[in-house]
Amino acid sequence: MEKKTKIHAEDDRHDLVITREFDLPVELLFKAYEDPEIVAQWMGTKVLRLENKKYGGWEFETSDANGNVVFKANGVIHDFVPNQKIVRTFEMENIDFAPQLEFLEFEKLTDDSSKLTMQIIYRSIEHRTTQLKLPFAQGLNMAHNRLEEIVTKIK
Repeated sequence: MEKKTKIHAEDDRHDLVITREFDLPVELLFKAYEDPEIVAQWMGTKVLRLENKKYGGWEFETSDANGNVVFKANGVIHDFVPNQKIVRTFEMENIDFAPQLEFLEFEKLTDDSSKLTMQIIYRSIEHRTTQLKLPFAQGLNMAHNRLEEIVTKIK
């Protein structure tokens, strides 16, 4: 299956750029990032907090079948413009990985399609390289596929 989510990572840089076109109006694509219930569905995680405003915060947690927390992440939302952009930090707890800065831009392509562009900036080239060695690309593509599938039902 083709990966629709593309990751562009130039050598010797602290950032990478992720792009994905969706068969969704930009308003629905943005809603998938701002509505806690939709976020929980496509990310497969519990949304503990999602304050969609400048200087708001967010916190997600995923547990295994036995209730053990296997993933916990949080951050601060630095800018929030509905249907246009979200700027936020991302930090995983209990892992030796520096926080990263994420710029999400939402673009209307047609009335029924849109594009998400994410620039992620890492503290170091080494952190970015480590991230890219994980099944990051496959996981992100699968999550975006679920996002599109779930939000399409809202249309």
